[in-house]
Amino acid sequence: MRRSGERISSAALHTGMAPEPPRAHTDWVTLQRLFPYLWEYKWRVMAALGFMVIAKLANVGVPLLLKNLVDAMSPTGGRAAGFQPGEVATTVLAVPVGLLLAYGLLRLSTTLFTELRELVFAKATQGAARRIALETFQHLHALSLRFHLERQTGGMTRDIERGVRGIESLISYSLYSIVPTLIEVALVLGILAVKFDAWFAWITIAALVLYIFFTITVTEWRTKFRREANEFDSAAHTKAVDSLLNYETVKYFNNEGFEAGRYDESLEKLRRARLKSQTTLSLLNTGQQMIIAVGLVAMLWRATEGVVAGRMTLGDLVMVNAFMIQLYIPLNFLGVLYREIKQSLTDLDKMFVLMEREREVADKPGAQPLVFHPLGAGKGNGQIDTSVRFENVSFAYERARPILHHVSFAIPAGKTVAVVGPSGSGKSTLARLLYRFYDVGIPGDPSVYGGRITIAGQDIREVTQASVRQAIGIVPQDTVLFNDTVEYNIAYGKPGASRAEVEEAARAARIHSFIESTPKGYQTMVGERGLKLSGGEKQRVAIARTLLKNPPIMIFDEATSALDSANERAIQAELKGVAQHKTTLLIAHRLSTVVDAHEILVMEAGRIIERGSHPELLTRSGRYAEMWALQQQSTEQFEEVMGM
Repeated sequence: MRRSGERISSAALHTGMAPEPPRAHTDWVTLQRLFPYLWEYKWRVMAALGFMVIAKLANVGVPLLLKNLVDAMSPTGGRAAGFQPGEVATTVLAVPVGLLLAYGLLRLSTTLFTELRELVFAKATQGAARRIALETFQHLHALSLRFHLERQTGGMTRDIERGVRGIESLISYSLYSIVPTLIEVALVLGILAVKFDAWFAWITIAALVLYIFFTITVTEWRTKFRREANEFDSAAHTKAVDSLLNYETVKYFNNEGFEAGRYDESLEKLRRARLKSQTTLSLLNTGQQMIIAVGLVAMLWRATEGVVAGRMTLGDLVMVNAFMIQLYIPLNFLGVLYREIKQSLTDLDKMFVLMEREREVADKPGAQPLVFHPLGAGKGNGQIDTSVRFENVSFAYERARPILHHVSFAIPAGKTVAVVGPSGSGKSTLARLLYRFYDVGIPGDPSVYGGRITIAGQDIREVTQASVRQAIGIVPQDTVLFNDTVEYNIAYGKPGASRAEVEEAARAARIHSFIESTPKGYQTMVGERGLKLSGGEKQRVAIARTLLKNPPIMIFDEATSALDSANERAIQAELKGVAQHKTTLLIAHRLSTVVDAHEILVMEAGRIIERGSHPELLTRSGRYAEMWALQQQSTEQFEEVMGM
């Protein structure tokens, strides 16, 4: 069964168009989304609620004991209880001992059961946060390449970070502060209404209602300033991360001052938004204290009047005052709590909205893994069918700019087909479509038949994406490495590979000697995105990684473009050996790398304008022959200049 966070737009499924991002939810909907994650720990939730109620009962019992303690120690209280003057002193000494012990026990119980509540519920809180963060991470990896090309990494990671933190804050502020306070208010109102006259309850209710109304109204008004501050914070973080990731580009163009100016502009907007937020917070706090002061004075005036009239004892006055202090201390933070809860809900909702982002490219319900069958007798000598076919494929990233126009070709099992042509002709798009980063077709135009791509006769839209990508290995033109060791990056092609397998792949990619020459060998850190390695070294690591994966279908997208001539020839020989008995798509600018391909496709403006073997294309004196002559002339001029 597919989770709600993995819903697929029918328009996206049939036309390949990017789905609309989901909109924000109401607070109630966000809470409903969170509840199932917590309810997995229902026994812990129920135990925590039980401990919370016990803690509040103990807390409310403290003022009651304090009243009895004060009354017992009062001489008038002792005589009122029937003690003679000589007995009052003994009572003053004897009675408080039990009450003091009970008072201390209640205080300890309040703390004990509060800590038990937090201890029991911590596993539920952390478990829910872990699961939501993991599902968000998995969903982000499941989203299409279009989403990741359009995203802003710094802002998105900030949203996820705040969302995870928002879960803990929401539970902490609601379960540990708001709910206990409401329970305590209900208990205190009941005691005041039963033990004294109803005016005490009505004064308390009026003060609470006015306090809550004022707090919510002002906090809602302030929310826009907090939201602005968060947006400017994300924007500043995005600019900082983007600038640091492109450190070399900044240095190349001497633009440190320009980047600092952009960052400072975002920080200035953030400063102004935070100042507005702080100013309105001061207004909120002042208003809250006025309401609390008026309510407290009214309650104490009523209690003092009762003591003077003889309706209440001195202990009753102390109890009323203690109740009010216990109630208003947490209420002092109600504005902060409400604001933080609202902000936590907003942050959590942003993460849930991200989880609900519809997948532009998704497996069909019930899709099965890709299956490779043996070729028929006499056709492949036991070889499996790994053939690839592009059948009348049309594609566009955007409706107004088509990239491919009715492209058709086949790569027989174990053969190599090369694609050449100028930049922008659609060569690399073929690799992206084969990997199913996008589905064929024109976004928003279902009238255009997008064609289909098959592997071993199976439409790649009908099988699982994981099985398609498992069957393909790619050496991309732009190699990006993880900020980890060389060994980790090579072994990424086959997680769990032994050191011997990693070294064998490195030797095949002609990088083993270089790795061994470094002080830390295979434990050498490659830096952010592999920036500590040269372009050629990064590309050889990428080649080793793909060789280690050893898939039946290979894609070489300008695989040797960053290498010098000597290493290029050496690695070409290795790649040629690797490509034997594998179905290979070779994408190249340098025609010298494709002369041994079984078929060469010449692309221009998204169409195949020529096809054939290297000798056949040269004899036709067409576009390929022109490109070959130009490159040969450039090579000869280069060798002449270099004295080769």
